[in-house]
Amino acid sequence: MTPPSPRVAVLAGGLSHERDVSLRSGRRVAEALRSAGIEVSVHDVDADLVPALTQLRPDLVWPLLHGASGEDGSVRDVIRLLGIPVLGTDPRASRVAWSKPVSKTVVARAGVATPDFVTLPQSLFHELGATQVLGLLDGRLGLPLVVKPSRGGSALGVSLVTTHDELPRAMVDCFSYSDTALVERAVAGTEVAVSVVDTGDGPRALPPVEIVTDGPYDYDARYNPGRTEYFTPARLSASVAVRVGEVAVIAHEALGLSRISRTDMIVDAAGEVWFLEVNTAPGMTETSLLPQSAEAAGHNLGELYRSLVLASLSS
Repeated sequence: MTPPSPRVAVLAGGLSHERDVSLRSGRRVAEALRSAGIEVSVHDVDADLVPALTQLRPDLVWPLLHGASGEDGSVRDVIRLLGIPVLGTDPRASRVAWSKPVSKTVVARAGVATPDFVTLPQSLFHELGATQVLGLLDGRLGLPLVVKPSRGGSALGVSLVTTHDELPRAMVDCFSYSDTALVERAVAGTEVAVSVVDTGDGPRALPPVEIVTDGPYDYDARYNPGRTEYFTPARLSASVAVRVGEVAVIAHEALGLSRISRTDMIVDAAGEVWFLEVNTAPGMTETSLLPQSAEAAGHNLGELYRSLVLASLSS
């Protein structure tokens, strides 16, 4: 007798700045799972969620939430309290990966290069004076710099700073999304994203995606077709292509991630690979990088996602 198809509850939406992206990710994954014979329901993250899951009792919850509650482990903690298995990284490792300064430190200790950086809480500017603090940055790290929220995704609040006069505006933009800024040395080179999946036989890297934009790879460039060109696999030498895959797996394992992740990195002119950040809930929209990479590797998305579900249920 054929075993019954697992019932999966996809979580999408929430109240973060990335709500629209999450809804699109949830819709695409639900469609793919249904095409592979999986029974799927889609739920927003609101006051109705806990009663709905309590009544439904799905076999598995797949959070496709971007932003704080979706990636900092808190929603996963709540699902665990309900006693329902969750696809992906556990809450503790999610919290580590969600903090860019912490994840950079962990991955650097695993032997991977990452651009030099400092973290600056907004409160520090009030205590020490913004002018004094900003005056130290380009002297310490040099220019250009990248200013980004210490927690967050979809390039919201991220700025490339090429002159000292651009720093104040960049900090204001950053603090609109987080109370702590990560300021790191900008590395020139090829921007690459490598997704990692684990369907039960250990984490493996999918083909790297090279990202080419007509400007910064910001929110608009990520989710509105036309501004960004993607090359999958990336136009890298064979040895560098192998290395970026190795770095993605090292980051995945060093941070204790599970089932799925995406690592963003820069390859400089000398072929050095620089770790930037990792995402435990990669976007799954029609322009997102993981689906592009999976399809380039020859995967049917429905079957790949089904394998991730089954592997999560068997572990």
